[in-house]
Amino acid sequence: MSLPTRNEVWNLVCDWIQNDGLRKHVLSVEAALRAYARKYGEDEDLWGAAGLVHDLDYERFPDMDDPIAGHPRTALKLLEEQNWPAEVIHAVAAHAEFLGVPATSRLDKALRACDEITGLIIATVYVRPSRNIGEVELSSVKKKWKDRRFTAAINRDEIAHDVAVLGEDLDTHIQFVLTAMQGIAADLGLDGQGA
Repeated sequence: MSLPTRNEVWNLVCDWIQNDGLRKHVLSVEAALRAYARKYGEDEDLWGAAGLVHDLDYERFPDMDDPIAGHPRTALKLLEEQNWPAEVIHAVAAHAEFLGVPATSRLDKALRACDEITGLIIATVYVRPSRNIGEVELSSVKKKWKDRRFTAAINRDEIAHDVAVLGEDLDTHIQFVLTAMQGIAADLGLDGQGA
């Protein structure tokens, strides 16, 4: 099977993910990966699809320790059954470091580098009264980055490592992802309209 269209991928996401926060997360990762694909001269649709489906099964199968049906194993089975491009399947597997699948391609590395930082950026927006990502600057995200109690579950050391493996400067990367997310502010509900 060739790569599904963006609408087909989004419909699949909506079938599997009901949680609004998780939908915002995958949309954020999609935006960041599409931006990196443009920067690197890669296939924007392929990279965007990987961003959308990387957590496809997380809501239904969040147990990462389940060796059969845990995240992302169920999604990987589905993508393989549907004959998705090997690059997407490998990137989804590689983003879950606990599976031991090495991040070898630029897509693999970009997915790892973009995954968790989007959560820190969204959380930074949520503490603003306006809930407008357009008002968030790099300095705001960096301030929250330094406060290890803020979104304590987000491993800053892993993010920094993954960004270095991608070959990007950390501050430049955070700004790059923030800018990509600002470009889809309305889709994320972070344009200040619902505040």
